[in-house]
Formats: sequence, C-alpha cells, structure tokens
Amino acid sequence: LHNLTHSGPRQGASTITQQLARDTYLTKAQTWSRKFVEALLTVKIERVLSKQQILEIYMNQIFLGNKAYGFAAASERYFGKPLPKLDTAEIALLVGLPKDPVGLNPVSHFARAKRRQAVVLERLVAVGQITAAQAEAAKARELDIRRPRRLSGIADHAAEQVRAEIVARYGESAYTRGLSVITTLHYAEQAAAQESLRHALFELERRQPYRGPEAQVKLPEGEEGLDEALDAAFDAYPDLGELHTAVLLKVEKSGVLVAVSDGPRVTLKGNAPRALQNAKRGAVLRVLEAGSNNWQLSQTPQAEGAVITLDPATGAIRSLVGGFDFARNQFNSATQAYRQPGSSFKPFIYSAIIEQGAWAGTQVSDQPIVIGDWAPKDDDNLYLDSMPLWQALAKSKNMVSIRLVQELGPQRVRDWAARFGLEPERQPLNLTLALGTGAVTPLQMAQAYSAFATGGQLPTAWMVSKVQDAQGQTIWQADPPKPRTAISARNAFMTSQLLAGVTREGTGARASVLLNRWDLYGKTGTTNDAVDAWFVGFQQTRAGAVWIGYPTPKSLGDRESGGGLALPVWAATMGVALKGVPQQTLTPPAEGLVQQDGNWFYEEFAGDAAIARIGLPSAAASAASAASAP
Repeated sequence: LHNLTHSGPRQGASTITQQLARDTYLTKAQTWSRKFVEALLTVKIERVLSKQQILEIYMNQIFLGNKAYGFAAASERYFGKPLPKLDTAEIALLVGLPKDPVGLNPVSHFARAKRRQAVVLERLVAVGQITAAQAEAAKARELDIRRPRRLSGIADHAAEQVRAEIVARYGESAYTRGLSVITTLHYAEQAAAQESLRHALFELERRQPYRGPEAQVKLPEGEEGLDEALDAAFDAYPDLGELHTAVLLKVEKSGVLVAVSDGPRVTLKGNAPRALQNAKRGAVLRVLEAGSNNWQLSQTPQAEGAVITLDPATGAIRSLVGGFDFARNQFNSATQAYRQPGSSFKPFIYSAIIEQGAWAGTQVSDQPIVIGDWAPKDDDNLYLDSMPLWQALAKSKNMVSIRLVQELGPQRVRDWAARFGLEPERQPLNLTLALGTGAVTPLQMAQAYSAFATGGQLPTAWMVSKVQDAQGQTIWQADPPKPRTAISARNAFMTSQLLAGVTREGTGARASVLLNRWDLYGKTGTTNDAVDAWFVGFQQTRAGAVWIGYPTPKSLGDRESGGGLALPVWAATMGVALKGVPQQTLTPPAEGLVQQDGNWFYEEFAGDAAIARIGLPSAAASAASAASAP
C-alpha cells in the first residue's frame, strides 16, 4: 500500500509468498488491481502448497545478482559448479545475497560479500547448524569466484536496447520465461570499443582542472561503526567501472589516506595532497589503480561519447557503446544523441558534386568568404587561390565545401544527404550546411558511410539475431532487412577514392599509421569551438562512427579535435575488428566509369565534359583577362 500512496523508493513485499505471487504470475505495475490480485493469489498459493514447497519455488526464482535467478543458477554463476557440490563457506556466501543482491554481489563487491558471509556463519553457529570451529574455517577459506566472459558491464547500453526490443515483442513475460537472446555483437570488438572510449574520456578529463570531491558523507571519528558508514557511502556512490569510489579518512603531508570501495585503505600521493589540502574527512573521491597497490586521484569524466561499428553489407551491429557508464547515464548516445557532424558531413557534399560531373582534379576556389556578418574560417587560417577536390577533402577545407554547396544549392545537398538516411528536417537549408551544422546520430553516420563501402547500398542496422526459450529452442529468428540503393556504385567508388586521401595524407592519416593499413577510408569532424569531435570511416568489411562531446554542448577545449579524440577510439576498435582481415583494394564498377591519365570520370563527363572549375573564372575568361593585362 505504501508504494501506491507515496512517492519515493519502493518497498518490498512483506512475505515470501507475496513475492512469489508477484514475480511468477503478475506484471511489475504498481496498481490497486495488481495488489488485489496479488493478495488473492497469495491466499490461494498458501492453501495449495506447503511452506516447504513455497520456499523451494521461491529459492529457485529469487534474484541473487549478476543475472542469476535462484540458488542453483547463482551456484553456477559464482562458483561454476552445481549447488550440491558447494561447501559451507560457499553456501554461506550465497545465503547472504538476498539481503542486497546487487550491493553484495561477490564479483563486484567481494569484501562486502565476505562480511555478510561472516554474519551468516555466526547465525548458523547460533542456531546449532555448525560449530564455531567450522565457522572460523569457512571464514578463512579462500573463495574462487567465477568471472565468466560476458558482455555485462561492457555492453550495458546495448543490453538495454535489446531488453526494450524483447519486452516490446513478448511483454512483461519476457522477464520470467527464461529467454536467451543472441545478438550480433562481437565480444572482443565490443570490449575494445568500451575500453578505448573510456580511455579517451579519462585522458580528456586528465587535461581538465580538478573539480574537488564528488560529495561529502558523515563518518564516525573512531573505528566503531566506520565499516558500516563506508559501506553506505559505497552503496550511494558506486564504482564506475575501473573508476573506484574512495572516501577520505585523513590528509597528511606525505599523502592522503582513503578507504577504497571493496579494497584496502591506501595512501594517495602525487598531486593528491595538494589537490585535497582543504578536503575534510568523509569526502567522496574517485581513484584509479595505476599498478599494484598504486592508486591515483582521478575524477568522473563529464564528457560523454559513443562508438558503433557494423557490418556494412548486412547492417549487423558488431559493437555499440552508448556512453561512459550506463550506471551514471542510461541515455544511449550511439542511437539517440543528435549532434552536429562538423566536417564528417562533407563526404556527402562531395558525393553530390561528383554526381554533377566533378572529379578528383576539379579545381575549387579556396579564397575566404564573407556574406554579411558570416565570415567562416579554416582552423589554420591558410588559404590558396584554388585546390583540387581530392586535396580539399583531405585537408578538410571549409571554403571549398561552402563553394560546393553554393554550386549545388542547399536544397539539393540536403536531398542528397537524405539518400544516406540523414533526416532532411534536421539539416539547415543554408550555406552552413557545408560545415556540418545539422544534426545526426552516430548510428546514422555509421550506416551512411556503409553506403560508400558497399558500392552504394545503404543497410539498416539490427542487433538481435535470435531468441531461444528456456529449453534452448529457437522461437524467433532475425530476417535482416534488405539494404536499399542510396547512390550508384560509381559514385560510391569515386567518393571513396577521395576519402582514401583523408586517411593517407589528410586529417585522418593517423588511422592508417595506427592500424598499418592502406585500405581505410574516413573523415574527421570537429565543430565550432570543438563542441563535437567525430571520426567516421570504413574498411570494406566494417564501418564505424565515434563521437565525443558534453551532454549539454560546450567546448571540449581549445586544442581538442576529432582527429585527436575520436580517431584513436575508432582505430582501436577497428584494429580488433580487422584482425586477420587481409587488406582489400576497392574495385571500380564494371560500367559507368572511364579512366583517363589515371583519373576516374563518369563516362558521360569524360574529358572536356567534366566540371573543371568551381568558384573560379572559366579558362576562356582567364585567358582573356591575361591577354588584356598591360
């Protein structure tokens, strides 16, 4: 009744039978009708089943942390063996879990699980189930907690997306049917994406000034009650992956004494004494383990990021990281964050101008542009009279992109980008479109660049491969959506040739160096004031996008860029994805193109029919001007 008449934290059912009725037969909805049915079911269950039977069913279904439901499942999950083979120490640890299956999970919180185990053992001694000597032996017994290879923790945003999809298909019964869901994610690739993104965000944060303690908790002055107070603090401020919670105990000249979550008391050195000179006992901090018993003061990254890679031919998602930490922010930036793409949008403009007859050698004016109050610039403030198309994309020259949009018209560019799945209503109908001032998601960009990798075919991303019931029978099998034609194969080939210049000698050349491959194609993106940092690219077997920025847009820093922040994350992820994959040369389509002097042209625009200049006087006009000069 409290749950229905009060806001705030929910309270649990008061009896095992009530919990059994709710979890087995009912939805999780907090309504009067559900509570009424629960009460009726509770009475009926107690009439039909004995207390022993009720307890047995309950013990087979209770949640015990780490995705384990029931003591038999928990035995396999934590110890890798069936329940009858557990000894006293192992049984006591499991018995302690129902009190707080998340906070006492021995995989994540071993020290707390051991303290709870001691309480259970002492209770068993008190009721005469074991002797005091047996209890002490069990406490001293070293437990081998199984740490299974699994996606939990490195794919939480992806898991939430899958959960939502499965519940939408099967309703609330999905939680109790024992379903197994097989996804398209690749474990090693997913782990690399998660690790590399977190590393990039930690490195970015390390370049920021220390902001001070995260919070302040009250601790007793002495040792009495200190462990309980620390446990409460660690529950309120859980670890964020490798970023551990620590509580300050004492500041000394030689260092700062802290209690680390689920670990020992350690002394922080380095910059910690100076940074924390005014901090008080009970300050909540974040620390990183830099080596054996070597802890460093850190802080929670404020920036977020996203990584997504997929098979460009099928759309199967191979990795998806939606943010720094799911426990902190459940928003999936990979699929939900609409951000300005910056220069990573430019390949779509170049693709559009190629369709009109341009080629790699088309000369475009690079002179500064001033239109009213708008005076866009390049980062280096260096401008040439003109440059060829391939060089302009490799160097990400803004003046050239603007002149291409002037030549095409913003409407035509927006329509062309829509072919790649970019929502037209989110792209501006003005010249700033040339600088990527619209809004896209990392998923959309990964799909869009896939069209270049596949000869013009645009895939639809998907992640759930099949669903199996509790008996292992497949009850649903994915029928991947067929890709649709976005652009011609010849357009994809010629645009990809331009993108090769970016990764070989342009703003994305670091990718080829890091991976020691020449078959990479991609584009950096950095928006005004470095608010958003991107790298989007592909190899013929994999396409991917990386974005980094603050949830509420603001500058990442004067020296930050897509090439410095996002590209290394992309390279680390692709390095795993492409391990063992031989380098591949893009093959030109069988028809529609001609090659002259090593350059590719649309066959109908070969020779003098191709666009020679954009934003420049015609050759005839230049000759006439030269002839009339004194």
